[in-house]
Amino acid sequence: MREADLHAVLAVQAACYPPAMQEASGVLLARLRTAPGTVLVACDAAGVCAYLFAYPSRLGAVTPLGAGFAPAPDADTLYIHDLAVAPRVHGQGLARRLVASLLDANQALPWSALVAVQDSRRFWEGQGFAVQDAGEEGARRLATYPEGALYMSRGADRPALR
Repeated sequence: MREADLHAVLAVQAACYPPAMQEASGVLLARLRTAPGTVLVACDAAGVCAYLFAYPSRLGAVTPLGAGFAPAPDADTLYIHDLAVAPRVHGQGLARRLVASLLDANQALPWSALVAVQDSRRFWEGQGFAVQDAGEEGARRLATYPEGALYMSRGADRPALR
């Protein structure tokens, strides 16, 4: 992802999330600048059609909705904060390919984790993730997401895609 992609990323976000879940452009720009190696876009003939924001973190750490990224110097986890695919390209396997690409590029980290929203649990389980207890602090941070949000993780030894 490049800074020039931000406007298109915001359009994808608006197409995928209700207003209460949309994060400000300044937050997204700060994330891109903080963790440029783990922030991806996919493009089709019309431009940016999907994005993925992630960063190196620690297992059990939950990033609140709308918060900035604070990469951990002693990271053991790739934290996937946001994955969105524009409706025009749904059903093409793009989300799975973005996740696989990111996980393949970050195999040195033994864990991956995320917060599943919008009934995406089955998708993430298909990528080898399982629901985990987020602990007391994690539960407070999960409360910044809409009801039903789940903390999920995946060890490096789990199979990737189904």
